[in-house]
Amino acid sequence: MNLFRQIPKVDKIEKALTHIPKKVLTPIIQKTLNEIREGIKNGKITQINEEDIVKTIEKRSEEILSPSIVNVINATGITVHTNLGRSLIDPEIFDYAKKRSTHYCNLEYDLEKGKRGDRYHHSAKILSHLFGSESALIVNNNAAAVFLILNTFAKDKEAIVSRGELVEIGGSFRVPEVMKASGAKLVEVGTTNKTKIQDYEDAITEDTAMLMKVHKSNYSIEGFSAEASLEEIIELAHRKNVLDYYDLGSAYIPKLPYSLTNYEPPISEIMKLNPSLVSFSGDKLFGSVQAGIILGKKDLIDKLKKNQILRMFRVDKITLSLIEATALAYIKEEYDKIPTLKSIFQTTEALKEKAKKLLSLTPGLKAEIKESHTYVGGGTMPNRKIPTVVVEIKGNAKKWEEDMRKHLVIGRIENEKFVLDMRSVQEDEIEKLAQIINSIITCEVKDA
Repeated sequence: MNLFRQIPKVDKIEKALTHIPKKVLTPIIQKTLNEIREGIKNGKITQINEEDIVKTIEKRSEEILSPSIVNVINATGITVHTNLGRSLIDPEIFDYAKKRSTHYCNLEYDLEKGKRGDRYHHSAKILSHLFGSESALIVNNNAAAVFLILNTFAKDKEAIVSRGELVEIGGSFRVPEVMKASGAKLVEVGTTNKTKIQDYEDAITEDTAMLMKVHKSNYSIEGFSAEASLEEIIELAHRKNVLDYYDLGSAYIPKLPYSLTNYEPPISEIMKLNPSLVSFSGDKLFGSVQAGIILGKKDLIDKLKKNQILRMFRVDKITLSLIEATALAYIKEEYDKIPTLKSIFQTTEALKEKAKKLLSLTPGLKAEIKESHTYVGGGTMPNRKIPTVVVEIKGNAKKWEEDMRKHLVIGRIENEKFVLDMRSVQEDEIEKLAQIINSIITCEVKDA
């Protein structure tokens, strides 16, 4: 029997799958049928099952139509988890941006003058007030901020950086490569573990445009080490008539718990030093949307705005609205509207209560509540542990990790046990998490 004649017609398959949009369905039908024809030719397909073909096409279509980005329960304990979307946005703050994004707004319109305005004016006004800077600018992320600043002020000129701060962060973002791409000439000073202010001063030439300090986002240098302080760098830059720039990476406002503030100062302390330029991420510890926030002298910010490259890095009304709403929450000291802060400020007592609630909803789960430690994450506070509470599940850790991941719960394996860290589990996720655990337990009982 001719197998080619048994291949179902395209229109017949379409009639069987009318619930799938043709824009998705048609190319998948063509691809699937071509694969079948090729399989018949090379002898890999020896029989045709029309029902199986339709099911295959339907499954492939549903894979296209199913959203790729889905919600997961973060039970890793890492508050600013880069792989899981970093900082969360408060629903009220999100609604603030939603209202401005679902209707026309004065994004680039001056309501007083009745003509075109500056889209950056909105954020500059509120961020300058919040941080105590002369002006501010928002770009699409901190990497863009670094590039824009270097390209504007150090193109074909020298930017001096400590060897101990030539960082590489996630996604192979390397400071030396970014500097090269921006047109700036990197001048390394000091050693990996020790750089003194004299090293910067000795390296300054007539071609020097900037003294740059870079936050060590995902590592720390311990032991026999030293670095020039930001205050020393700012003083030297002013004395030598060059710019100082601090790539801070991440910034926070209220004093943080667990002695984190002793390790890195809040942005308010940095701005008191009157730096020329500072940049950091809009998410991370600031707890808003991904963006690059640049603070500094008004004349320098104005020069950044005139750089033609800025248009490639500019943000839309949604990002501007989210940053504005977050800044307003900080000004009003409504810290409960910053999910990142809420997570970090949770006490171990509060975490234990969350763990007890979870166990009360999962009577069949063999587990213990234990104290542990975690990290803030997201390239912030590197190697600084904070206390946490976990639900340690007994049994095969790898199987539990896999089963939970299939149900969109991401935990971690610690001491050969699968644990759910309560610091990053949201309060409104506990009942859902319990349902997932109970369903896994039920499946295990049936399999047994």
